[in-house]
Amino acid sequence: MSQHRHPGTPGRAGAVPALPDLPEATVARLPEYLRALHNLAETGNETISSEGLANAAGVNSAKLRKDLSHLGSYGTRGVGYDVALLIEQIEYVLGLTQRRAVALVGVGNLGHALAGYDGFAGRGFRIAALLDADPARVGEEINGLVVQHVDELPRVAAEESIAIGVIATPAAAAQRVADQLVAVGVTSILNFAPCVLSVPDGVDVRKVDLAIELQILSFHEHRKASLTALPAASGSALTALPGGLAVTESQEAIGT
Repeated sequence: MSQHRHPGTPGRAGAVPALPDLPEATVARLPEYLRALHNLAETGNETISSEGLANAAGVNSAKLRKDLSHLGSYGTRGVGYDVALLIEQIEYVLGLTQRRAVALVGVGNLGHALAGYDGFAGRGFRIAALLDADPARVGEEINGLVVQHVDELPRVAAEESIAIGVIATPAAAAQRVADQLVAVGVTSILNFAPCVLSVPDGVDVRKVDLAIELQILSFHEHRKASLTALPAASGSALTALPGGLAVTESQEAIGT
């Protein structure tokens, strides 16, 4: 993953010298490490071993050590990692040393819940604007913010220096909202709408689809149930699939 370079924090031992190019998988795990580290700091832990942090973050320790080595953080033998310093390093790499302004578009049931969530502020984000196309929603106050019409987005984006757009609209409206966000210079979008957005190069979109996550869990439930129902004898027992197809147990195991 290519990222813009940025000078490190001078004069601080162990500080990240420059923003590193990180594998996407590492970037995805850094927030989990950060969450675990904040919990450790809140309970008074000043240092943590790689094994302890890996357990708290739900990964194996070898993977964690490799991820943190990208940050120039290797811990101290027999002591572990300095919790406060590691928080500082990860927050720097994730760009959380400044509070980024977020515009939330769509204040239906999901958007309303997101607007009322207090956890964003403690993790470097500020919900700066709530917008909706429904005149019945405009003027509603949620968590201290008044809902504005989405047509106000250009003015709001300029006044609040919006860095990230969150789309919580119905699927039919999501692409239009994405286009509006891109038009006002927003290049990072979190999409909760159940659809795929088309955006220009240079615009990053993260998609959160709760139904897809439930379907994946449903697969695992189905898989566990089918394994417990298999006959005890090994061999080439067939599992029927829709459409008259069938696969053997060994094919199921390897996904062929």
